[in-house]
Amino acid sequence: MDIKRLEEADLSGKTALVRVDFNLPRSEDGSISDDTRLQAALPTIRYLREQGAAVVLLSHFGRPKGKVDPALSLGFVAAPLAEALETPVRFLSAPNINALDDLGSGDVLLMENTRFQPGETTNDPALAKELAEFGDLFVMDAFSAAHRAHASSAGIADYLPTYAGLAMARELDHLAAALDHPETPVMAIVGGAKVSTKIDLLENLVTKLDRLAIGGGMANTFLLAKGHDVGKSLAEPDLIGKATDILKAAQKANCEIILPVDVVTATEFKAGAETQVRAIPDPGSDGVKSDEMILDVGPETVTELMDAMDKSKTLIWNGPLGAFETPPFDTSTIEAAKYAARRVRADALIAVAGGGDTVAALNAADVVDAFTFVSTAGGAFLEWMEGKTLPGIKIVTRGSA
Repeated sequence: MDIKRLEEADLSGKTALVRVDFNLPRSEDGSISDDTRLQAALPTIRYLREQGAAVVLLSHFGRPKGKVDPALSLGFVAAPLAEALETPVRFLSAPNINALDDLGSGDVLLMENTRFQPGETTNDPALAKELAEFGDLFVMDAFSAAHRAHASSAGIADYLPTYAGLAMARELDHLAAALDHPETPVMAIVGGAKVSTKIDLLENLVTKLDRLAIGGGMANTFLLAKGHDVGKSLAEPDLIGKATDILKAAQKANCEIILPVDVVTATEFKAGAETQVRAIPDPGSDGVKSDEMILDVGPETVTELMDAMDKSKTLIWNGPLGAFETPPFDTSTIEAAKYAARRVRADALIAVAGGGDTVAALNAADVVDAFTFVSTAGGAFLEWMEGKTLPGIKIVTRGSA
C-alpha cells in the first residue's frame, strides 16, 4: 500500500493537527484503566516534537451526540499524556484559534472532544474547515477511527496536506502484508456470535484465502446448512441459504472451509457448567441433543486448526472460537491462540489479529505480545477485512485525497 508517510513531511516550524484515538476506558474513580491507545499515540507525538513541530491533538470520547457533556470531556487525558511525554500538555476546552498564538515548536495542545461539535459525525465541511485552521498539515494516526467519515478523521484532509502517523503506517503495513501481499498459504480464523454481522467479511475472505476456519456461534448456522442438528444453540436458520452460498463460493475459489468436527455442549450457559463433547456426525445421526447448546469447539477441532496452522504461512484471526468470557468455554480459543503464538516464535507463521473480542481472548491466553501484530481497532479492522474502502485510509493513500 503506497501511503503518504509522516517522514516525507517538512515539519520544522509547522503546526501538526493530529487525529489520535483517546477514547480510553476509565475506572469508577475516573482513572484510565487501559492506556493502550494513549501509548500508541506517543511515537508520532514525540517524532513531531523532535522535528520542530507544534502538536494539536484531536480525538473523540464516548457518544455525546453533538452536545457538550462534562462527563465526556477529554480533560482527564491531559495529565497522563503530559506525564508520558514528560512535557506540559495544554487543554483547550472549546475551539479558539487564538490558542495557537503562543504555541511554539515542541508544544502540545489537546482539544476538547470532537463529538461535542454537532457537525463531527456528519462530516460537516464547515466544521472540517474550521478544525483545519488549527494546523499546517494533518496527520491521521487513529486507525480505529478510519472507518468513520467524520470531520476530524477524514474531512480535514480536504483542506490540509495529509499524512499517515507512525502508528497508522505501522498498522497499514502489517495489514497489507497479511492480506494484500501475504506469505502463502494464508489461513483465517473467524469467530463470533452471528453470521449476519460478518457476511461481507466471509464473502471477501473466501476469495483471498487458502483456508478459512469458522468458529463461535456463527459456525452453528453453517452446521445447520450442512444438515447437522445444533440443539438449542445460537444460530440463524434464516441465513442457511447465505451460508450455503458462501460454502459454494469457497469451493469455487479453492478455499478450504474448516468447520467444527466436534463441539462442547451444555444444557445451561454458566461458568463451571457440566459439559459434554459431541462429535459432529453424518447428518441424521446422533450428535448434539435437543436440550443442549454448543458453547465451544471440541478438542478434535482444535487439533485440526493446529494442523491447518502447520500448513499455513500467514494467519489472520478475528473472533473467538467459543463463549470465551465464560469458563470452561474459553478452552479452545486459548489453546489455539497459544499454538499460533508458538508457531510465530518459531518463525514459522505470521499471525495478525484484531477486533475487541479477539484482543480480549488473546489477552486471556497471554499471547498478545507473541503475535506478529494485534490491532486494537474493532470496526475498522473488520471493515478492512471485508475489503471496504475506509475513509481514514483513503486520505493517506497516495493518489487519493
